[in-house]
Amino acid sequence: MQHIVEIENLSKDYETGFWVKKKIRALDDLSLNVKSGQIFGFLGGNGAGKTTTIKILMSLLFATTGKARILGHDISDVSMRRRIGYCPENPYFYDYLTARELMNYFGELLGMDQAKRKDRTEELLTNVGLDEKDWNKQLRKFSKGMLQRVGLAQSLIGDPEIVFMDEPMSGLDPMGRREVRELIANLRKKGTTVFMSTHILSDVEALCDEVAILRKGKLAATGNLDDLLAAQGEHQSFEINLKGVPAEILAAGLVNISGVTVIDKTNAVSVQAPEEDDIEKILTVAKLNGAKLLSIQSTKQSLEELFVEQTK
Repeated sequence: MQHIVEIENLSKDYETGFWVKKKIRALDDLSLNVKSGQIFGFLGGNGAGKTTTIKILMSLLFATTGKARILGHDISDVSMRRRIGYCPENPYFYDYLTARELMNYFGELLGMDQAKRKDRTEELLTNVGLDEKDWNKQLRKFSKGMLQRVGLAQSLIGDPEIVFMDEPMSGLDPMGRREVRELIANLRKKGTTVFMSTHILSDVEALCDEVAILRKGKLAATGNLDDLLAAQGEHQSFEINLKGVPAEILAAGLVNISGVTVIDKTNAVSVQAPEEDDIEKILTVAKLNGAKLLSIQSTKQSLEELFVEQTK
């Protein structure tokens, strides 16, 4: 199956107001396809329609117009649900269950036998980085980050073909984010498709094969990340980092080189050059002023710049 998720002309209107009803369009004619076996990043600012889209795919909300298919089945097909996983942005579970009991409950809903439920529970709670001493602790005593780990674990207990994750890094500390990134990368190695909504762009750059960017409920851009950046223009420049010379002296020596910017850092001076041909000229001026070269690196448009450009 080439496309594991197919979204066609999906729109969602909400009614607001008490006496006078007004319709707000949260999702506007969205069409999107997700290929099997990839990590797909779903991006957009606050209120762009990301969570609304995922909730429609999960049948937690119903679209005003349009249709969608997952694994070749219409999203209304209940039988398809046992082949997918879902981790919401703010997972909520019954407070008085323990993490182990919750995982056992979901495993039983999927028809897994007791031995398999036990093995999968221990495997997944370990993989999401939840300490074993917390497995038998009631969920009401968990922090937000611990609940997020349990939410990730429950979404994977049925070994789904595709898992939908809405802000999976929410509430996690740096170590937790690293563990979850490794978990998501390993899912791709197994052939599991991941549909991931997130605000953490560095995670998208590190993990995602393709992305889609929403702006006010509409699709602003979609495709391979490298291709999207290239389509916007490479915007390649060069950064030369030096030490041993004051920034103002270096700036005075480079005044005749067009487009060069000198930035004074704590322990170094950074020179931004728009053209590769400028590098040799900068190094000549730096050497004359007794500067020591630390590094030279090229810089291209980042995902953050693309995101801002597409959503502003």
